[in-house]
Amino acid sequence: MQQLRTILPALALAFTMSGSPGVSAHSVEDLESMLGDREKYFQPLDQEAPGFALQTAEEKTVGLADLPGKVAVLHFIYAGCPDVCPLHAERIAEVQEMINRTPMKAQVQFVTVTTDPVNDTGGVLRDYGPAHGLDPANWVFLTTAADQPEDATRRLAEAYGHKFSKTEDGYQVHGVVTHVIGKRGRWRGNFHGLKFQPANLVVFVNALVNDAAAPHAHPEQSWWDQFMAWF
Repeated sequence: MQQLRTILPALALAFTMSGSPGVSAHSVEDLESMLGDREKYFQPLDQEAPGFALQTAEEKTVGLADLPGKVAVLHFIYAGCPDVCPLHAERIAEVQEMINRTPMKAQVQFVTVTTDPVNDTGGVLRDYGPAHGLDPANWVFLTTAADQPEDATRRLAEAYGHKFSKTEDGYQVHGVVTHVIGKRGRWRGNFHGLKFQPANLVVFVNALVNDAAAPHAHPEQSWWDQFMAWF
């Protein structure tokens, strides 16, 4: 019950649509329209996500192709960033905490990619998550492999629509974007900046997790009913 009291206000905010009924699970497009009306930092997309194959601190290769059937929440940072990167990581941790209280935990993978592989060594990668509240159960921090160019992850960030431009003093000028990739490798949306409502991202991820294979199926439960059934 304590978990319900914690998550309920945020979910209630996400579902309060001026008296509109709950969105059926068969229509991600309907939800995108709803979010577009109430979440000004949300950008819907539907295109093939740029692929990658990068390494963990333990030199295990993880790529987009390794996440079939999972929704990926992806963002780019570098550990030496003095301002927005730590805030971004903590925002992602807030979203992850909400998701991991539900059955979605096993179906969602959080992915952080460093754009500073020279300085973000194995030890840095291992320490970053615990320092910012990220749960290793379904979160991974990736860097370049030894045989990849030093700028590979910055070029990957560009493929996702934004730059991490290095300055002479070692910092990087960049935007803040959280990318959401569906279970079939389709890039389905961006949440820009740090002011988006975490509950809205959770609801969007839930839509992609439930991503009905039958395009015209009409489930009986609304989004609200599905969430409430978990508590």
